[in-house]
Amino acid sequence: MIFSYNKEHVGDVLMVILQDKKDIKRSVERKGKVARVFADETGQTLAWNIFEASTLFSLDGRGQIFLSDDELAILNAELAKEGFDDQLEKTAGPVFVVGQIVEMVAHPDSDHLNICQVNVGEKRVQIVAGAPNAAVGLKTIVALPGAMMPSGSLIFPGKLRGEDSYGMMCSPRELGLPNAPQKRGIIELDDAAVVGQAFDPTVHWQG
Repeated sequence: MIFSYNKEHVGDVLMVILQDKKDIKRSVERKGKVARVFADETGQTLAWNIFEASTLFSLDGRGQIFLSDDELAILNAELAKEGFDDQLEKTAGPVFVVGQIVEMVAHPDSDHLNICQVNVGEKRVQIVAGAPNAAVGLKTIVALPGAMMPSGSLIFPGKLRGEDSYGMMCSPRELGLPNAPQKRGIIELDDAAVVGQAFDPTVHWQG
């Protein structure tokens, strides 16, 4: 689940995004402050909008936010009060971490993509990437499923040219870093970067 709040541009609405399925026909049912967005064909919940969210607890942010257990309990109580059976779950964090490419093979159906096995700390994930500077041993910043990029794009598990991909290796520009070069290529960290560590621009970027 991705929680997003931006009062300046969206209003006092907490958005909870479960799936990035732009092509699905959807409908909305609203009860009180709670609106459920669901797929017309299956009835599956795709997202929630919580209106007047700042009346439930203090909110601040301009994009992705991470809720405490107490805040999540308040939201689930609000859903239950309006008659919804669903329960919102905490976003597993951090969602931007140091990763290291440990294996890489050419994509069988592309002349520019590679299938990378990336160590992100407690696990390895497969990421399909087209970065020209991707190489075995390179440490970089990985956006894991459940991340919202500074541009607003969402990271969910998916497929690229038929191959599973569970995240994205990020360029400085995609991370919105100051003085980011405009050329293609993922961020290159030095050897001292700790695999699995949460991304911190003050530590990992000297642009």
